[in-house]
Amino acid sequence: MDVTRDFGGEPRDSTSHRLARPSCQTHVSAPRLHVGFGLCEWFRPAAVDPHRLGHRPRSAIVNERHWQAAINICLLLAIFAFTAHTATAQPIVQHRQSGPVSIDVTLEPERPVIGDTVTLSIEVTAEKDVEVLMPDFGDALDRFSIVDFAPRERIDDAGRTIANQTYRLDPPSSGRHVIPPILIEYVDRRPGRRQAPEGLDAYEVLTDRIPFEVASVLPEGAAVDLKPPMQRLEPIEPPAPPRWPWIAAIAVVAIVSLPFVARAIAAARRRKRRRSAYDVATARLAKLLQAPRSSGPQIDEFYVGLSYILRKYIEDRFEMRAPELTTEEFLSSIGQSPDFSTDHQSLLREFLRQADLVKFARAQPSRDEIARAIDHVERFLEETRENAPMVVDKATDSDSAVEVSVESESDRQIGEAAHG
Repeated sequence: MDVTRDFGGEPRDSTSHRLARPSCQTHVSAPRLHVGFGLCEWFRPAAVDPHRLGHRPRSAIVNERHWQAAINICLLLAIFAFTAHTATAQPIVQHRQSGPVSIDVTLEPERPVIGDTVTLSIEVTAEKDVEVLMPDFGDALDRFSIVDFAPRERIDDAGRTIANQTYRLDPPSSGRHVIPPILIEYVDRRPGRRQAPEGLDAYEVLTDRIPFEVASVLPEGAAVDLKPPMQRLEPIEPPAPPRWPWIAAIAVVAIVSLPFVARAIAAARRRKRRRSAYDVATARLAKLLQAPRSSGPQIDEFYVGLSYILRKYIEDRFEMRAPELTTEEFLSSIGQSPDFSTDHQSLLREFLRQADLVKFARAQPSRDEIARAIDHVERFLEETRENAPMVVDKATDSDSAVEVSVESESDRQIGEAAHG
């Protein structure tokens, strides 16, 4: 039997149509990774007929070996890059120890990108007979959006309590962020130990702040504001409906409601003009007191107006025709009326006799007498204001002066007729 050697150095039977080893191993003598055996069969050129292997040129075999070596180098670089990335993506771990309690806070990944969720894990290991009070859900984490929350608690073989809370948080924006301190409490129920500090229900432990930074997906120097490539398209508004039906309806309603509105306005005006007899008299007296009274005619006019205010008030308050009566008739009528007390009758008699002396006898009163006359009128108004009826005050400021002047002239004529 004729035995020859292949290019790889393996013997083969010249009369047989079988190769001694697979073609992938036949032409690669250097040692390779296991992953290369499958990939070389996938990426290598089409298989060559073993019968013609001895007739292949040496350059083709060399090119095939270069192809396989390049594939293996690429695979090694990819594995190395993945391993390096996994090794650098270490979480942030902080450890705290407080008596029988050990606290581990873990945040990963260390450098998230905007859009990634970060995982915050709080693990507390407490000795036997130590009660752990874990923080409430979301305590101190309100600045983040909580995507998921998983609490767990178990007891190991040594009787220690291992409590764990795992949060998946969504940072609101890129840039620097901070996981604030988180409060963890525990009660030491071990024999011979104080359960809690004096004045407190439990021991308190605050974890440390965990600063981290969320990377942005925008390249450096990119504009912050995203502007559209085209101008903003305004929405197409439907045509406005015709307005004349609304205008016509409003006009009809206005015409129909006009009489009712006018009636309501008139009633409101009447109600506004209705005041008590006391309010009307005090308003007229306040205006009269502003008038000058330094000369004789001015004092005369002042007493005429003061007398009219008092008589008009008595007419409105007690329903007497006081302005039309002479002084004697008026004093006689109030003397017979049960509405006037003895003091009021004496007060009115003194005031009216002094007013008659000024108006008809041209007497010049002193300042004290003028002040006493004003005091008599104000006193009578105040003492009889209770249960004063409501009257319509028809006079405006200008009309009131005319009315006082007219009534004063009428009062003067009545007084002159009474005194001859």
